[in-house]
Amino acid sequence: MSGAVATALVVALVLLGVSAVLVAIRLLRGPSALDRLVALDVVVAEFICVLVVWAALTDDSAMIPVVVAISLVGFLGSTTVGRFMGRRDRPEQ
Repeated sequence: MSGAVATALVVALVLLGVSAVLVAIRLLRGPSALDRLVALDVVVAEFICVLVVWAALTDDSAMIPVVVAISLVGFLGSTTVGRFMGRRDRPEQ
């Protein structure tokens, strides 16, 4: 791997780390449950991005099934909680 690509991947990891700190603040401060849900989705997406960047940096393709599994679990969790929140906010008929 060339030096420029490795440098770009390291910069990407640093930026993802900074973003994760900012999202963690949103996750802790809220103010609503939906804000926390979106922040949690972003944390899962950032974790997936970190795994992909790490796999590219180390030339290790063993992380790809892990990334797919985490993506699936994150999607199912988000849709389940979103559906639950949608039903809770709907007025009784």
